[in-house]
Amino acid sequence: MAAAQAVDEMRNRVVLGEFGVRNVHTTDFPGNYSGYDDAWDQDRFEKNFRVDVVHMDENSLEFDMVGIDAAIANAFRRILLAEVPTMAVEKVLVYNNTSIVQDEILAHRLGLIPIHADPRLFEYRNQGDEEGTEIDTLQFRLQVRCTRNPHAAKDSSDPNELYVNHKVYTRHMTWVPLGNQADLFPEGTIRPVHDDILIAQLRPGQEIDLLMHCVKGIGKDHAKFSPVATASYRLLPDITLLKPVEGEAAEELSRCFSPGVIEVQEIQGKKVARIANPRLDTFSREIFRNEKLKKVVQLARVRDHYIFSVESTGVLPPDVLVSEAIKILMGKCRRFLDELEAVQMD
Repeated sequence: MAAAQAVDEMRNRVVLGEFGVRNVHTTDFPGNYSGYDDAWDQDRFEKNFRVDVVHMDENSLEFDMVGIDAAIANAFRRILLAEVPTMAVEKVLVYNNTSIVQDEILAHRLGLIPIHADPRLFEYRNQGDEEGTEIDTLQFRLQVRCTRNPHAAKDSSDPNELYVNHKVYTRHMTWVPLGNQADLFPEGTIRPVHDDILIAQLRPGQEIDLLMHCVKGIGKDHAKFSPVATASYRLLPDITLLKPVEGEAAEELSRCFSPGVIEVQEIQGKKVARIANPRLDTFSREIFRNEKLKKVVQLARVRDHYIFSVESTGVLPPDVLVSEAIKILMGKCRRFLDELEAVQMD
C-alpha cells in the first residue's frame, strides 16, 4: 500500500521540500510503471481534460486547464506571448521634432503604445511595400506645439499653468483613415488603448509633428506586437496537514501561509487549523523556518492542474486572445499532421 501511494505521489504531485523539489519531471510515459496503462487514449484524455474559468473582466482572465502535460501548457503560453497578432506603430515619418527626445527614442516610444484595433480585420503588409493600403495599414498623425499661457500668474512656477500643451499624451494622436476605412470603422474604434500615456514633454517653441504607420505583426518579430502584458501559469497548490494542529500552534501555522490558505476554527473550545483555500498560497516556504511546524505540513503541487493568468494590453479582450491562441495551436497541429502524411507518401 505504501509503495502504491509513493508511486501515485511520484506520478501526480510535485513535492516541495525544505531543501529541494521532488518529482519535477513527467514520468507517466508508456512502460515506465508496472501495472499502469499510460498509452495515449483520446477517450481518456477527453474525459479528464477540462477548462474552468475562475475570473474574467475587461482586461484579465484567470482559468484552470486540467489534464494536460507541461509541454502543451507552455506551448499555449508562448503562443499568447509571441504569435497572436496585433497592430502597432512600425514606421514613423518625422516632419519636425524640436523636443529633447531624439527621433529614434521617440519612434521607439510610439511603437510600444498599444493600438485599439482588431488585427483580424487587417492583412499582413507584404515585405518591401513602402506605402500601406487600407487593408494592411493604420495611419495616425501627431502634431503638438507648446506655447506660453498668456493668462498665467506672473509669480507662478507651475508648468501646468505657465505652458499650453507642454505634455504630449496619446490623446493627441489623431487617426487618419486610409481609403474606405472611415466607412468600415465607426469613429472612436481606432485609437490608442489608453489616452493618458505620456509621450514627451515640451517647452515653449518646441514642436512634434509626425506621421505614424501601424501594421500587423506578432511578438516573435518584436515585443511591441505582443497582445498581453503577461501570460503565465502555475501548478495548483496542494497542502496537506500530516497531523492535527491545535491551540496557539494553529494561529502560528496560519501566519506561515498567505491570507486565506489556513483557517482557524473553534471546535469544542479549542482552536483547530484546517486547509481552507490552498489555491491562494504563493509557496513562500515560510513554514520551513518554523522548527515546530515544518514536519506537520506537506507542500505539493498538482502536476496536471495549471492555473493560467492572462492580462491583455487592451487591444483585444482576454477571452478573444485565448480563443485566437487555441486556433493558432490547432493550425500548428494540422500542419504537423500534413507534413507527416507527406513524408509517408514519399
